[in-house]
Amino acid sequence: MLAKQYQKLLQELCRVVQEGVHIVNADGISIIYNEAMSALEKTKREEVIGKPFREVFANIPEDESTLTRALKHRLATERQPQTYLNKNGREISTVNSTIPVLDYNQNLIAAIEIAKDVTETKALSNTILELKQGYSAPRAMPGATIKKYVFSDIVGRSKNFTEVLQKAHRAAASSASVLICGETGTGKELFAQSIHFGSDRKAQPFLAQNCAAIPESLLEGILFGTSKGGFTGALDRPGLFEQANGGTLLLDEISAMPFALQSKLLRVLQERYIRRIGGTKDIPLDVRVIATINEDPVALMANGRLRKDLYYRLKIIEVSIPPLRERPDDILVLAESFLDKYNQKFDKQVWMLSDDAKSRLLAYEFPGNARELENIIMSAVALSSVEHVLSGQSLDIPEKALGFDHAYGLKSLNGVSLIEYLDAIEKKIVLDALSINGGNISKAAHQLGLPRQNLQYRLRKFKK
Repeated sequence: MLAKQYQKLLQELCRVVQEGVHIVNADGISIIYNEAMSALEKTKREEVIGKPFREVFANIPEDESTLTRALKHRLATERQPQTYLNKNGREISTVNSTIPVLDYNQNLIAAIEIAKDVTETKALSNTILELKQGYSAPRAMPGATIKKYVFSDIVGRSKNFTEVLQKAHRAAASSASVLICGETGTGKELFAQSIHFGSDRKAQPFLAQNCAAIPESLLEGILFGTSKGGFTGALDRPGLFEQANGGTLLLDEISAMPFALQSKLLRVLQERYIRRIGGTKDIPLDVRVIATINEDPVALMANGRLRKDLYYRLKIIEVSIPPLRERPDDILVLAESFLDKYNQKFDKQVWMLSDDAKSRLLAYEFPGNARELENIIMSAVALSSVEHVLSGQSLDIPEKALGFDHAYGLKSLNGVSLIEYLDAIEKKIVLDALSINGGNISKAAHQLGLPRQNLQYRLRKFKK
């Protein structure tokens, strides 16, 4: 392939990617500036291509330009956040990676900058920090209250569940880190809040952050804060660790945290201080960390998604909440509790479960656990008329899910064909995986050992 053909191939590749791409040659002349970068910076491609990039982007200080760093010093910059004003004066936040390109003789021939637009996500993360900073300390708010869960809110009488509950009570008397394990919907945050509000830290902040809900490029800043001058556009902003000082920080789905960031978290747990991104000052902390995971920790460590040293540092106290299928004695107790709750909320008078409703609830295995049971009861009460008894037909439980054996599917063919039987088993396994992974198709596909597209095909097939 000729050099011009390679260049054309590269131009077409840069045209279709979603990230902004800016490539300059060894002399700093822009040779590629794709449409995504043009839209991001509101600068026309013809104003950039063939011109020295330092003349076109003279508003960026030379010591803050990653392209200049790559050309002058042959230094790469990986995943660096930047905030700046584009040509129209709009504030733009990006995560940039810039690399120098060397030929086989180690001669510099170009520099490549790739920018991912995170403007909206950055604004959202800033809002999250501001809101949590404003509401982190308990306060009286006229006309409104923020629900705080305590141990008396936890319902259950099964032996295996009450043993876990007793362990959580003992954890509240300590300031050690806690790792709460349990499938989706088992009540991990309810336990975490109960431990906090049952401890001597109850008058101090309780903050929670789902590690899977924020892009990894922004999660570090949310947790540890930023210092002005640490990167282009950085402000002095405390992170969640500082905001939770004296109290408790709940890190939900800790295994979704990037591996490198897990290492920094481990250091905070060991050293008891943080340093903001771009800062030089060590800030001492007194924060209790409670972390949660919804998968088997041994499997997570084997798959490289959870650091072993972090796991052992977090599980000074480990609370493992059993799934609802392993505590059948609690199903009707919880159902009655939810019935009372939603009678009051919806001003209904449905005070009793019929025998058929009880049988249906006991026959179902609740892949979504207590949360799924609560949603079933809430829906049934909300849609009910004036009856005082909640019938089995009022419960939104999939018919094919009734009578399943957890490991193998239907207990018997029950008059269906073998194809229907196998389809039912496949559907249950897939829906269970989706429920366990919070509806995340990529995670469910990974757990099932399927390509993402294959799982999407199966879901479309189930809807027919």
